Amino acid sequence: MLELNLPKFDIKIRKNGSKMQVLDMLRRKYVALTPEEFVRQHFVNYLTAHRNYPPTLVANEVELSVGNKHLRCDSVVYDNNLSPRVIVEYKAPTVAITQQVLNQISAYNLLLHVDYLMISNGLEHFCCRMDYDNNTYVFLDHIPAYEEL
Repeated sequence: MLELNLPKFDIKIRKNGSKMQVLDMLRRKYVALTPEEFVRQHFVNYLTAHRNYPPTLVANEVELSVGNKHLRCDSVVYDNNLSPRVIVEYKAPTVAITQQVLNQISAYNLLLHVDYLMISNGLEHFCCRMDYDNNTYVFLDHIPAYEEL
């Protein structure tokens, strides 16, 4: 795996048959180790260990439904009332963060109406705050700590 622009941590990786797996600390189970999953585990560690996001208020692979269409948010951060506040979208380090990625996460937000959208490919990280009054978003120059949300 590529070295990421995120703090290192003691990531738990194992081999299961011919497949590599990584321990998802939030789901408390081993999942397939893909480049995107590698980014997710590092970014979740960054949020929880370095930006004070309570692990109990962060969920991975959150399923959304609209009619018969099913969508899946990579991660969602909740407040103490269990209202969604942040959607996080991950891409593999080799995938550029483009307008198409922002469109993807914005589609999820049509259902959740969160205050913040975050995108990371492990090398670049973006966060924007929603401005619903003006139907737009404002990019921040940092990933806010949980207390800043």
